[in-house]
Amino acid sequence: MDYRIKSEIAKCSLCHDAPCSKSCGIGESSKDYTKKIDIARIIRAMYFDNAILAASLLPDGYSERDSRELIYSCPRKVDIPLILKGLQDEKRKIETLEEIGGLKALDNIDISTDICGVKLENPFLLSSSVVASNYEMCERAFEMGWAGAAFKTICMMDIHEASPRFSAVKTATGKFYGFKNIEQLSDHSVEENMEVFKKLKEKFPDKVIIASIMGRDEEEWEYLARRCTDAGADVIECNFSCPNMEARGTGSDVGQDPDTVERYTRATRRGTHLPILAKMTPNITDMRVPAIAAIRGGANGIAAINTIKSITGVNIDTLVALPAVHGSSMLGGYSGVAVKPIALRFISEMATCPEIKGHHISGMGGIETWRDGLEFILLGAGSLQVTTAVMEYGYRIIDDLISGLKIYMAQRGYTSVSQLIGAATDSIKENDEVERDTIVFPIIDQDKCIGCGRCYISCRDGGHQALVYSEENRSVRLNGGKCVGCQLCSLVCPVGAISQSKRVVRTKNI
Repeated sequence: MDYRIKSEIAKCSLCHDAPCSKSCGIGESSKDYTKKIDIARIIRAMYFDNAILAASLLPDGYSERDSRELIYSCPRKVDIPLILKGLQDEKRKIETLEEIGGLKALDNIDISTDICGVKLENPFLLSSSVVASNYEMCERAFEMGWAGAAFKTICMMDIHEASPRFSAVKTATGKFYGFKNIEQLSDHSVEENMEVFKKLKEKFPDKVIIASIMGRDEEEWEYLARRCTDAGADVIECNFSCPNMEARGTGSDVGQDPDTVERYTRATRRGTHLPILAKMTPNITDMRVPAIAAIRGGANGIAAINTIKSITGVNIDTLVALPAVHGSSMLGGYSGVAVKPIALRFISEMATCPEIKGHHISGMGGIETWRDGLEFILLGAGSLQVTTAVMEYGYRIIDDLISGLKIYMAQRGYTSVSQLIGAATDSIKENDEVERDTIVFPIIDQDKCIGCGRCYISCRDGGHQALVYSEENRSVRLNGGKCVGCQLCSLVCPVGAISQSKRVVRTKNI
């Protein structure tokens, strides 16, 4: 998709009660008022990498004239006509769906999965956090299509929270890139949370409740597991990983000690017959060591990753790190799209570990779009948990998570999510196993190139000086004798004008 269109989509605020949809006049030029559409829903689908669905929602009779007034209704003056014009190209891709029955064919795509035999209608769950911390929130999420929730961690501690307790690293458009929290566990009593479980199971018997728990000793772990089991939980998740705990010897302190992990998992097993997931900390060199200990202790699967200890920044006027709490701050848990590469690394390592392989992995850490979730599945996750994206965009993202995954599967002939779990694990090789005797050269599309010279600068100062820049016509050409095929140029190109050649055998003069 054209870079200008992507830029306009990124500017969208994804408004609640969006003015563009309220004033949408598509179809009015032809006096066909039935063609008025939810323009905000279309843009939201594109925002979350679901352009094919967006294209299916655009009327065939659309013309740019139909939407030219929409730009004036937008608080950020997003160029909606430009976005919709670009969407016309995506409509061609719908033809591939029409060949298999159109969007209605998605009803035949099975995205159900399970956690150790506990069925999920789809892979998407709320992870244990503020987004799943009371009845009203879970009720709304379940009604919107989430398969279940890992309820905010239940404990017997007296929780005192700091204020403020969030900070974020943002892109130029204001979107979260990374997110930090210093929040702890549920501040409701065990009794209050057990009543929530009972009420949820009564209204939503097919939704899955994962009871996240944390104790300070074996007795508390066993007690909490028993109480949650009796209240109707479907799965127990042992929180061995919260990095923000005020109480010493809890949270990630436990997750870094395999012996304690095994001991507390055994205590949890004494309190329940339900499947147990051990939620692991990424604040460790090798997550497999405590994960194996948890399985020895009776865990049926692993949940990962929890948040990463971080400092998101420092206020250079007050000289206090963020978030500032009455003149000071603390290390806190980092999440959001920035942590996805780290999460995928841990997921792939555990999925291929002989002692863990075959046990359920519930993946989390930076899942925002269906594509993010699919990557976790391909590397071995059988279920997915989401928090930060919900905090930024709301429960409504479930629509695009589900439809995006289904469209991908329909286009490629997959009928079940089980066909995808772990399908990419074999692609991860050891360093000495990666093929190093061939090369792919960059191919510069001169029609797309805008002559900015970004590729030239990066290759000159951070690569192998393999690009030649012409000041006369602001163009770039390749010096193949110097190029090593690193593809840095394609990564920095702001308009996607550089692609890869066919792979060829490396010659001596390269």
